[in-house]
Amino acid sequence: MSAVAVASTSSEKDRASDVVLRVRDLRKLYGGEAVVDGFSFTIQRGECYALLGPNGAGKTTTLRCCLGLTDPDGGEVELLGQPVPQRAREARIRVGVVPQLDNLDPDFSVTENLVVYGRYFGLADAIIRERIPGLLEFASLGHKKDAWIGELSGGMKRRLTLARSLVNDPDLIFMDEPTTGLDPQARHLIWERLKQLLARGKTILLTTHFMDEAERLAHRLAVIDHGAKIAEGVPRELIRSHIEAHVVEVYGDGATEWAHGFSRAQVSRLEVSGETAFCYAADPAPILRDLEARPHLRYLHRPANLEDLFLKLTGREMRDEA
Repeated sequence: MSAVAVASTSSEKDRASDVVLRVRDLRKLYGGEAVVDGFSFTIQRGECYALLGPNGAGKTTTLRCCLGLTDPDGGEVELLGQPVPQRAREARIRVGVVPQLDNLDPDFSVTENLVVYGRYFGLADAIIRERIPGLLEFASLGHKKDAWIGELSGGMKRRLTLARSLVNDPDLIFMDEPTTGLDPQARHLIWERLKQLLARGKTILLTTHFMDEAERLAHRLAVIDHGAKIAEGVPRELIRSHIEAHVVEVYGDGATEWAHGFSRAQVSRLEVSGETAFCYAADPAPILRDLEARPHLRYLHRPANLEDLFLKLTGREMRDEA
């Protein structure tokens, strides 16, 4: 075998060993309907991979199948080298989980919640208590170590849930909408902490409804709808490949009338949603000149973002929870 072939084979083996989660053709049916429909993806060690999709798209079901908490109806899952669900328990020893809803025990203090959770992983109390000061400092909760759960704010509970997911020093952390319901300050603090985890070599699988969260944190992402993957890649590259560079939002009284009368030749794509017209264009100058002559109209000119991509691929209509 040539040196080039040997190097290539070695490189492929290295990449394979860096895969912490591999999902092939995952399927899950409820009532005969596919909630997850042939979904495949891999996550490399040290990256943040995000799943984006409307309500009921199959994100949480995918996470549950990957953790072995829900049995799939087809496909394969390999979590940290272990087949799931066959050896899910062994794999979960090296996994942390931040669920959608906080499930902290209200009968225990902050410290007691961490101790009890650590015991689920077979950790000795001495090891858990040695880790607790660092975990509480990471979550900015050192001053609340003896507080009862009912005394914590929503943001504090979320940060404690994040700290709890790290008690076993996991290689991979599943985060299901980790900042939903938090104020901007709490969200930014959690983003900072997640970036610290990635800098330490941890791997994150993230679901979120916040597009700016995915843009800030995700190295790669998949957009899923009706249980199937419809796009995958690096966030900025996906935006460039699917969306025009400039967006002009025209809103308020008269916006829809203006949109219906504006020359469509001036824009690549124009969408009207409610009282807002979204104009997508490679060159926004003609749109802006027209709007400057209409002082009664309000508008915003901005670069395309991940929300534009998401809405183009999944539509603007409301979705109810599945």
